Amino acid sequence: MFIQTEATPNPATLKFLPGKVVMEKGTAEFRNEAEAAASPLALRLFNVPGVTGVYFGYDFITVTKSDSEWQHLKPAILGSIMEHFMSGQPVMGGGSAMAEDLDEEGEFFDEGDETLVATIKELLETRVRPAVAQDGGDITFKGFKDGTVYLNMKGACSGCPSSTATLKHGVQNLLKHFVPEVQAVEAL
Repeated sequence: MFIQTEATPNPATLKFLPGKVVMEKGTAEFRNEAEAAASPLALRLFNVPGVTGVYFGYDFITVTKSDSEWQHLKPAILGSIMEHFMSGQPVMGGGSAMAEDLDEEGEFFDEGDETLVATIKELLETRVRPAVAQDGGDITFKGFKDGTVYLNMKGACSGCPSSTATLKHGVQNLLKHFVPEVQAVEAL
């Protein structure tokens, strides 16, 4: 098994491409070992000292580290990913909720803004999320209130130094262009 790695705009996060589908549907993010209990793979990765976050996309895994150096962590992470896929275990444990299912629960917007929100979600889905996924992260809609779109940044995007620029210059300008009612974009 050959696992590729790619740098992300976030120096504390590295993207791992195992050459296999990681999450058939949805995404999953784990910020600590307790959350990782829902996934045998995430739990295995959190057993590597220095790992502080794990994110699963369709065909990639992003791992966030603390102060450790990648040269020391990378071999252990690669070994953990390889062991997991060779074991035949599922990526997610039985009965665990997918992140996408959880995302819609916390959404907020006025009923009168349903058409605007549908347009915003479509733009995020078709134009923003694919680009952000290339960098090992994800961005999801959380709400719309008083002209401000609230988004949730995950994976490599969470805590990334360039995420503010991505939001303000990329996403905000795109949404303002197609949806004039949008005045600002904020991360939650």
